[in-house]
Amino acid sequence: MRVLVMGGTWFLGKCIAEGALARGWEVTTFNRGRSGKDVPGVELVHGDRTVVDDVQRLAARGPWDAVIDTSSSDLAPRDVLLASSTLRGRAARWVHISTVSVYAGWPHQPLTGDSELLECPADADETYGYTGEDGSPTVYGFQKAGGERAVAEAFADRAVFLRPGVILGPGEYVGRLPWWLHRAHRGGRLLAPSPAGRRIQPVDVRDAAQFALDQVAGAGDASFNIAHPQGITFEDFVTACLQVTGGAGRPVWAEPEVLLEHGVKQWTELPLWRTHEEVWSVDSTRAVAAGLRCRPLLETIRDTWQWLENDGRPVDHPRWAEHGIAPEKEAKILAAL
Repeated sequence: MRVLVMGGTWFLGKCIAEGALARGWEVTTFNRGRSGKDVPGVELVHGDRTVVDDVQRLAARGPWDAVIDTSSSDLAPRDVLLASSTLRGRAARWVHISTVSVYAGWPHQPLTGDSELLECPADADETYGYTGEDGSPTVYGFQKAGGERAVAEAFADRAVFLRPGVILGPGEYVGRLPWWLHRAHRGGRLLAPSPAGRRIQPVDVRDAAQFALDQVAGAGDASFNIAHPQGITFEDFVTACLQVTGGAGRPVWAEPEVLLEHGVKQWTELPLWRTHEEVWSVDSTRAVAAGLRCRPLLETIRDTWQWLENDGRPVDHPRWAEHGIAPEKEAKILAAL
């Protein structure tokens, strides 16, 4: 099997490239060579996927059995269209990493693989879309929906769309789980969002990567929600962070109204917390039936802490700085509880 990974140097893309090599496949990676290190053993092609000449030069290195696109999260649909249309005759299949943000009903409605998508043209630029007053839908969601349409126009029934919610694990560059782990390690009274029993559905990066690789040999078009079918309660999540780090602390659970009154930013200042009722109501039945296997999230939490303790260094990314509440702000809220 010969595959092209768009990206391939960090987190999910790196896991996919390493997993493909472990299967004995020939792997080409295409990236700018600016973020992360290339995986040993791959065929390297450096270039900018928004530049026509670079994408045409890449196409000349084909053909491939499949393209796995892990690097379109910050691209406009028209840039996804450039790559997918140029590579249409050079690959038999396109596996596209998308997001649950493409759904018109997220995070207000439960999601299935057939839920309605946001509307965005395949050739839209980066200005298309809007963010609603309550934070949904988002420009990001519109853009990703347009990216899906661009791939669908180029590859039709040879396209597969994987729509994860949150991906965690060793190598994470966003900083959600690392923040909780570092905060737990610091100990003391720890601000946590009620309800403690609310179940969240992040998936391990290694499990998402293996499922993406499994789709290379499939046939026909498909779409899958990539969410942990069992998930974990927020209470068990925080408890696990305290246990694996040895943090001598205890969570103090605050109601959503209290957090909002103190201006706590959802999704970032307390990572993974959001008040929308159905934010974690993502049905992954179709993916599980197709072979998605998710390890217990306790293992993900443990392995991520081991990675951090062993000098794990994520690639430099601006989203890392967005996550986590300032100690002074947390202390002020805790004092008021």
